Amino acid sequence: MKHIRPHLLVAAVLLVVLASGWHNGLRNALADLRFAWLSQPAGNDIVVIAIDAPSIEKIGVWPWPRRLHAELLSQLERAGVSDIVFDVDFSTPSDPESDRLFLDALERAGGSVVLPSFKQPGPDGTTFFNRPLTAFRAHAWSAVVNVAIEQDGLVRRYPFGQKLDGEFLPSMGAVLAGQHDDKRGPFLIDFSIHHQSFPRISFVDVLGGSQATLDRLKDKKVIIGGTALELGDRFSIPNGGIVSGPVLQALAAASILRGRALHWTSATTTLIGLVALMATMILLWQRRSAATRVAVLAAVAVAVEVSAYLLQMWFPLVLDTALLHVAVIVYIAAIGLDEIGVRDLLGRIAENRFQRIAMSLGDGLVCTDSNYLISVWNPGATTIFGHGPEEMVGRPFDTICAANAEAGRSFSIRDAQAFRTGQVIEFDARRRDGEIFPVEASFSRWQGADGLQHGVILRDISVRKREAEKTRYLAEHDALTGLANRYTLEARLASMIVAAEASGTEVVLLIIGLDGFQHINGLLGHSNGDLVLRAISDRLTSEIGNAGMVARLSGDEFAIALSRAGTAESVEHLARRIASSFETPVMAGSRSHRVRVSTGAAVYPGGGSRADELLSNGHIALCRAKASKRGGFVLFEAGIRQEIERRLTLETELALAAERGEFELFYQPQVHLGTGGLIGAEALIRWNHPVRGLLAPGEFMPVVNTSSISEPIAAWVLETACRQARAWEQAGHLLRVGVNLSPSQLHSGDLARSVAAVLAVTGLTPSLLELEVTEDILLLDEKSVLKTFQRIQELGVRIVFDDFGTGYASLSYLKKFPLDGLKIDRSFVFNLLTDSDDAAIVSSTISLSRQLGLSVIAEGIETLATADLLAKMGCEEGQGYVFARPLPVSEFESQFRSPAAARRDKRELSGTA
Repeated sequence: MKHIRPHLLVAAVLLVVLASGWHNGLRNALADLRFAWLSQPAGNDIVVIAIDAPSIEKIGVWPWPRRLHAELLSQLERAGVSDIVFDVDFSTPSDPESDRLFLDALERAGGSVVLPSFKQPGPDGTTFFNRPLTAFRAHAWSAVVNVAIEQDGLVRRYPFGQKLDGEFLPSMGAVLAGQHDDKRGPFLIDFSIHHQSFPRISFVDVLGGSQATLDRLKDKKVIIGGTALELGDRFSIPNGGIVSGPVLQALAAASILRGRALHWTSATTTLIGLVALMATMILLWQRRSAATRVAVLAAVAVAVEVSAYLLQMWFPLVLDTALLHVAVIVYIAAIGLDEIGVRDLLGRIAENRFQRIAMSLGDGLVCTDSNYLISVWNPGATTIFGHGPEEMVGRPFDTICAANAEAGRSFSIRDAQAFRTGQVIEFDARRRDGEIFPVEASFSRWQGADGLQHGVILRDISVRKREAEKTRYLAEHDALTGLANRYTLEARLASMIVAAEASGTEVVLLIIGLDGFQHINGLLGHSNGDLVLRAISDRLTSEIGNAGMVARLSGDEFAIALSRAGTAESVEHLARRIASSFETPVMAGSRSHRVRVSTGAAVYPGGGSRADELLSNGHIALCRAKASKRGGFVLFEAGIRQEIERRLTLETELALAAERGEFELFYQPQVHLGTGGLIGAEALIRWNHPVRGLLAPGEFMPVVNTSSISEPIAAWVLETACRQARAWEQAGHLLRVGVNLSPSQLHSGDLARSVAAVLAVTGLTPSLLELEVTEDILLLDEKSVLKTFQRIQELGVRIVFDDFGTGYASLSYLKKFPLDGLKIDRSFVFNLLTDSDDAAIVSSTISLSRQLGLSVIAEGIETLATADLLAKMGCEEGQGYVFARPLPVSEFESQFRSPAAARRDKRELSGTA
């Protein structure tokens, strides 16, 4: 049995190698090595016309117009080439003229051109077949360019052809070589042909048509394709080579032309070789010495490889020698093991390995005998404890253990009896200098010749403990101020809520925000801002003391959490007391700063039953306090959240309304106060709410203007109004339509371009569009708004200042901005007959507008008497309920549109233009 064991080992290893596929890598490596030894030039039969970097630099960015390929074909005809192959995609149309020129060139070539076809993977495992355009296929051959990439990422095999969409197509290399057969399987490319030795001519040089270049191409087979790195058509081949697609096709064609379409020898050949080798070893195993057997195996390996080399050089065959070499190696290993006492060797190896590991461990390794006396003390233990092995070997293990302050006793190795092998514990140890420090220990035990022995791996974890404590502190506290952070505050709030629930008391959370802190950072820098934040944290801590917790939530927000058990101070009084403490300036370095704070409060249980609810509601209250006035205080109430939830619900409904088309434009007539004729209309949005019915703008536009749907709704209003105005214009009614601009339209993009695009799409005459702007739009960015308004006026669109008189800088805007008119706000028109101040303001506004050349329209006219007075003051245009409320299109047209009205509109509009 002992003599059969080596051969069984060889057979077992071979089976494992075969099952795992490991031999494929060795087989390919050996074949690749022979390719390197057999290296030979490519010859001059095949020429690569390269779409290379110089060609791209001279012609331009790829892909090129197909007229260039047509010109190339003409030059190749002049040169008298024998075959022309394109490795360029012709599956999609180019510009018609280039396609026509290329088709003419193919017809002139008379069927000597080959165009590529290829498979391309698509989504979901589908496959796309890309072929040349049908017109091109009628005058050219088609050939497949796909190659298979093996598991190691290299290309080795090449097919004679493939089926594309049920039809057999020859491969490009086979067509170029003039040999293709649908019954022949893939072959191994002969990579002993040096890929860099193929003649190459730049595409642009052939286009140049020099006679010397064309003479090099006479009677040659040419393949045209991309070789430039930026085109990405690259393949990895054996022996570290990387080639372009055309060169790979040329290698395959050269292999076929030279009769070098290589194939592996059969498995039977390999099996015969293995049987012969094993039979030889069985005969020699007992009859010859180990040295002789090793020499025979080495000779067999050399002979096999020389035979494989000669076979590959003379015939298109590649001998698979991988398994033979594996068998030789395993036999040599078996001979070595047979000559050495394996058990003794393993024992010595284990002992030496233990010594090397023990002495090289960075951790401390200590072993004891059955009496718990130290027998092994490695350098790692010396580093940790300060004792050398000469001091410690023979001493009790417990010498290095120290008393634990919490446990009241020292750890003893006898305690390790209760631990399972490998269990990690911590205990306090003592260094040589008396320092007590924590160690991490892993115990193991085994039965030795002298009884039960122990081994301990020790690690000094004092640094790790300090770092863990530091990390825990940083995780729970704000790095700048040292206050508790949000996570610690939430945990403290949760425990306070549990205690309050049990005692029936309340928990108060104050969220304190600094007013205008960004100005301190902006003016004095962040370093001074940090000093201010530290001073504020000190002020808050001294004000609260031990009554509660102070935390920093974010940049300029702090929080105070405290229980109201045993205190009668109201929440508002507490907040006011803290705010008043900042009436005294805070010192930050050498500077004093006056700080004002706003406070939001939430109280458990009414302001939230969980810590996160209290924080959320406290923030809501703080936002409300900051919005009302600086230095304010707001106590959270359920109504505040309900209001926010109503707004969020309204935003959601508005988004759905925009998708469902629930918005509608109403139009309020604008009339000439002198004649009563209709001259225009203001477009006003309405919402056909599916539940609440028709809603006026005041019920939803404030939310729209501050939400993300503002821009699409504003764009819809502008386009819809322009389309309606265009419809009236085409019907002969020249009505000016006014559209209110939204601030989002100036925020989000190029308003002038958007207006021009809408005018182009609808076809509306620009003078029939009037854009109404309010002061809040003009405040956005005066320079940008001024430039935008100038571009809009250049289009011929009117710009009118809406709600004039209600802002603080309205008169300055009349001078700064290019305006065509203004609208007097309804607040001045409503009491015009009874309020002399309003009358004076309106009269002055009309007079000023005339002097500035602006048109004037009065809003909110509700009586004829008001209209008459405005007309006497010189106001020519007006709108209001006295004429009509905002009306849907159908009612507006039935009430104000008629042929006579249309003629009057033309006269009125031309008179006011």
